[in-house]
Amino acid sequence: MNRWEELTGRPSAREYAARFERLAASGADAHGEASCVVTLAPAGSRVLDAGCGTGRVAIELHRRGYDCVGVDVDDSMLGLARAAQPDVPWYHADLAELDLLGSPEELAPFDVVVTAGNVIPLLAPGTESEAIRRLSRHLRPDGLLVAGFGLDAAHLPIREAPFTIDEYDAWCAAAEMTPVHRWSTWDGDPFAGSDVGYAVSVHRRVAHVT
Repeated sequence: MNRWEELTGRPSAREYAARFERLAASGADAHGEASCVVTLAPAGSRVLDAGCGTGRVAIELHRRGYDCVGVDVDDSMLGLARAAQPDVPWYHADLAELDLLGSPEELAPFDVVVTAGNVIPLLAPGTESEAIRRLSRHLRPDGLLVAGFGLDAAHLPIREAPFTIDEYDAWCAAAEMTPVHRWSTWDGDPFAGSDVGYAVSVHRRVAHVT
């Protein structure tokens, strides 16, 4: 069981989607994650929305001309995603067991993998490093992993942060990824240390010279 289910109970897919609908209705930008990806990769790039939920990020990037695929462990969330945008491929999988490259469709490696909405801190305890390794494996050489998540209880839906930003960087390094950018928001505000409470990290998969 992942941390989200264990500590908060799994919300309904419609309840989860409604949260962002209310955000958009209030006039707030509900697509900051997609806008961030746009600054990092050109339209037409292949993007994996890992832990896609109801598909909000992938659907917006698809609208902006990106070749998107979504994956999530929650079938009810994926049901809403498929209904909202049937042209995007949606896959059911745990990130710690992810193997889309070996799927019958033989998907090519991705230019960008994005994990928004506290995906990494809400994985099942002890699976984080394996999930990062598998996400890295789905990137082409020089591809980017873009992950945003809280670093304290104020920025997480659970009681405390399950790991530090240094631990996250170590998992990325072990998965052959090197840091490129770190911000405190999806809008690119400077990151001034873990006391900020939230981090958006960009890591690049190392391209081996042969």
